[in-house]
Amino acid sequence: MSDKPEGVGKEVLYEVSDYIAVVTLNRPDKRNAVSPAVAQALDWIVKDVESNDDVRVAILTSSLESTFCAGADLGEISKGNGHLLGTKDGGFAGFVDAKKSKPWIAAVRGNALAGGCELSLACDMIVASDDSRFGLPEVKRGLFAGAGGVHRLVRAIPRHIALELVATGDPLGVDRAYALGLVNRVVPLAETMDAAKKLAQEISVNAPMSVRESLNVARLAQEMTDADLRKLSAEKSKIVFASEDAKEGPRAFLEKRAPKWVGR
Repeated sequence: MSDKPEGVGKEVLYEVSDYIAVVTLNRPDKRNAVSPAVAQALDWIVKDVESNDDVRVAILTSSLESTFCAGADLGEISKGNGHLLGTKDGGFAGFVDAKKSKPWIAAVRGNALAGGCELSLACDMIVASDDSRFGLPEVKRGLFAGAGGVHRLVRAIPRHIALELVATGDPLGVDRAYALGLVNRVVPLAETMDAAKKLAQEISVNAPMSVRESLNVARLAQEMTDADLRKLSAEKSKIVFASEDAKEGPRAFLEKRAPKWVGR
């Protein structure tokens, strides 16, 4: 791991407790727009989550109730710093292209538009407040949603609906987002983080290696053939069944106790 960037604990808060990491975008005066400091901080945090055995699930959220993330900081772009809003390993915000083997949950309150929508699409699951909205308004500004939005949205919801949203730039309300399968859970604003943590806890009690390897295959379901996925599943199965946790799970079941996972 590289040295911790100054933005960790400032522009991006990072806390770990009970195997759950909570990562909070924290630029309220800029509606949590992505700055160079945010990108560097998120890049470092994602890598720490990957290597930290005390983390099994991560939650990405916002310090604001009205906005998850406003996307790129246009002030930084106007200064010629647009190239600093991403990182080599993580892409935009140090996050959208980052290697993430562990599950990530986006806890969205308010607007998740443009880059904010792309950050949520780069997570595995979304828990949203009942006033949240999602969208890619870039076409309304003569821009392009180049941080994964234009293709990840098509994979997340029915194709024709996604193409309409991409072409019009109009936002998608949370009720319809839930109905279309973009959002996992919709809750009142004040309950968003509690609901995200509850989902994270439901994941974190499971065997860490089983979760990681299962997700590694599931994420590729739309990119590989069934035959290739069967081959990959067989490879991952061998890894999981050879682990200590594969012995502990059945043993704990027979002994009628909670399993004690070691993650290997």
